Amino acid sequence: MPSVSPELISPRSARVGAARRLAKRNFRGKDRLFLAEGPQAVREAAGHRGTDGTPTLVELFATVEAAERYADIIGAARSVGARVHLASEDVIADISTTVTPQGLVGVCRFLDTPFEDILAAKPELVAVLAHVRDPGNAGTVLRCADAAGAEAVVLTDASVDLYNPKAVRASVGSHFHLPVAVGVPVERAVQGLKDAGVRILAADGAGDRDLDEELDKGCMGGPTAWVFGNEAWGLPEETRALADAVVRVPIHGKAESLNLATAAAVCLYASARAQRASGGCRSVTES
Repeated sequence: MPSVSPELISPRSARVGAARRLAKRNFRGKDRLFLAEGPQAVREAAGHRGTDGTPTLVELFATVEAAERYADIIGAARSVGARVHLASEDVIADISTTVTPQGLVGVCRFLDTPFEDILAAKPELVAVLAHVRDPGNAGTVLRCADAAGAEAVVLTDASVDLYNPKAVRASVGSHFHLPVAVGVPVERAVQGLKDAGVRILAADGAGDRDLDEELDKGCMGGPTAWVFGNEAWGLPEETRALADAVVRVPIHGKAESLNLATAAAVCLYASARAQRASGGCRSVTES
């Protein structure tokens, strides 16, 4: 089993170069690898395995200080066979995409799940990201879906790359917690979920149904997929037309609107609460 190298890895090393290039989408797609930065994400990666049992963490770069501080993460990485390299702060900064790196950068295998597998699992709560272009928003919605107890997230083919470093950071480890399908045409995503018995709700500030009223009427206890749109212009009419209902989050104060991630959290938690009350979904507070 590999151990931490006794010497710092050279910045000219081929391993460093291979990790550095994963900041670019075309190389991530070619290698089917992405970067996870910081102790939380790397810890989750070290504990994750693909559906075939293959460890997700392939390689780990750590400063001497980080290796000492997070000895448990180094041990977990070694235990799954990941190559572990000690690196200078300059090397970590060269690989990292953050302004203030935390001393740990992992190289991970892609995690995406076939959409058919998600449907076969009969999900109760799903977040569908349609035309979401900001990676920070995508990662935050993924984190919200994870926290609310959703069983899956679907990114349509018009949405941002799931493995964009900003998306991975914003999810704070939630990439490793629930199945995510990527590149699914929105029409296929909606129809597939409908065929699986899931009600489709489009979240839109101009929706003709009010979220509070839907909750009061007891309409939200069944399997539900929320469709969230672009940060700037929401959902196009043709996408709203695919939904069973278009629902707005009520604005009780003077705010003009809610941002995407906040609206997603409100909607997903509303469904999770309704499903728990009807016995249709596990508690979001379960450990």
